[in-house]
Amino acid sequence: MIDAMDIGLAIFPTADTPPPGDLARLVEERGFESIWFPEHTHIPASRETPYPAGGELPPEYSRTLDPFVALTAAAAATTRIRLGFGICLVIQRDPIVTAKAVASLDQVSGGRVLFGVGAGWNREEMRDHGTDPRTRMALLEERVEAMRLLWTEDEATYSGRFVSFERAWSWPKPVQQPHPPVLVGGNGPTVEDRVLAFGDAWMPNLVGRDDDALLGRIDALRRRAADAGRPVTVTVNAMSTRPERIARYAEAGVERICFYLPSASRDEIERRLERIDSGLKPVV
Repeated sequence: MIDAMDIGLAIFPTADTPPPGDLARLVEERGFESIWFPEHTHIPASRETPYPAGGELPPEYSRTLDPFVALTAAAAATTRIRLGFGICLVIQRDPIVTAKAVASLDQVSGGRVLFGVGAGWNREEMRDHGTDPRTRMALLEERVEAMRLLWTEDEATYSGRFVSFERAWSWPKPVQQPHPPVLVGGNGPTVEDRVLAFGDAWMPNLVGRDDDALLGRIDALRRRAADAGRPVTVTVNAMSTRPERIARYAEAGVERICFYLPSASRDEIERRLERIDSGLKPVV
């Protein structure tokens, strides 16, 4: 059943990795469906907010390239693979500027963008952008809603608590219609509500998660989406390389899984790819 799943690769591109274009070519040449770059504008040195996965925060979090720049380089170096934000911190970005940047990337790539969005976890980082952590979920929803209008309406107007503009013209429009898929990242207790409110897909992170619990949530989300009469897909990020775990998500009908690559040299990345390949082969 794994043949029915798309397989993506995610990495923090930094000065210590091959350039984004080289990474993207490697992913495409290996036959994977997509490449995903995360976002952190900076990491506050106070380090008050703990790393969600536990332990010390890996250095690549403060050294990662801007995803729009990196994905543009990836687009120029490839012809087939999808280009994913995994994820874009919309709560730290102006929605009008971001809508134009996403649409422009979709144009220059020939309609290959996958727009993963999220509210983030580093409270000091978001405060540095003027974002109140207590209202970041509502802010995320309004900014995504506003971007949808800018992508789909010739003359867009939005009026909300956090976002407001009147009669705006914004081109280019995305190649993908009505717009690039919006994948809502996160594992919090209310993330399914956000997926159904303004997303096209859920993108949970597998790190530290129980398979039974996550698969149960996926099944419940699918039931809610069916009741609402709308399609919702699932992309599981940070997938394990253990064949038995991969098989469970394939059997559950998950549409896409993504494996993380190390922010390291090409040799180390190649070794990780061998582990990924070995995890996939037994369940083909």
